[in-house]
Amino acid sequence: MSDNQKQHILAISAHAGDQDLTAGATLAKYVMEGHKVTMLHLTPGEKGHPRLSPTEYAKQKIDEAHQFAHIIGADVRFFDYKDGELPLNEEVKFQVADVIRELKPDILITHWSKSMHKDHENTHFIVKDARFYAAIPGFERELPYHGVKRVYFSENWEDMYDYNPEVFLDIPEEAYEKWVKGLNCYAFARGETYGFPYIDYYKALTVVRGAVNGFKRAQAYAVGPGGVHQRLQTFM
Repeated sequence: MSDNQKQHILAISAHAGDQDLTAGATLAKYVMEGHKVTMLHLTPGEKGHPRLSPTEYAKQKIDEAHQFAHIIGADVRFFDYKDGELPLNEEVKFQVADVIRELKPDILITHWSKSMHKDHENTHFIVKDARFYAAIPGFERELPYHGVKRVYFSENWEDMYDYNPEVFLDIPEEAYEKWVKGLNCYAFARGETYGFPYIDYYKALTVVRGAVNGFKRAQAYAVGPGGVHQRLQTFM
């Protein structure tokens, strides 16, 4: 990629906060380099608060997602599906395909295929088919077809079944700081819902992934069958 070639990354999450945690430092880095980032959350993840109703928490999560996106300089969108009830059907696949045709991203980042959370797994297969539908002219939609060159699967502690990280992306200090600031907008990430220390976990993970790849910090990605170990300053 030349210095003048700008890219558009579309990061697709099952819930607000998923790609924020796992790929957010990468997304901050890319915005800082002059690229465009859009975050698409298929649900708010509104059933994950022990004291707020799903309706109340959905409103809070949507606001938190917008705060995060603002801090790192990304755009953000939501679909109107419910946490834990994300369907795996043609309707939602074509909805995502339409977003792909509209935004024309160069890169997709989403969930790995095996997870303890059904919404994460469904998102993986939704994105897989949506990428296919978006790229085929024979699927006639309102917008012309668009093929996405590359797909990366972020490292989420809930999605680690058969997950093999192959691509390790260097995270510079300023991008790291923006990412951490953004994560602190999320109550669940601060440990205020069920107590899991998400921010500490993912901060530490960047150190682990960086240490074994010659970087101070890195975020890891899988690319699927045939992937090879790569230490990158930027996605290829």
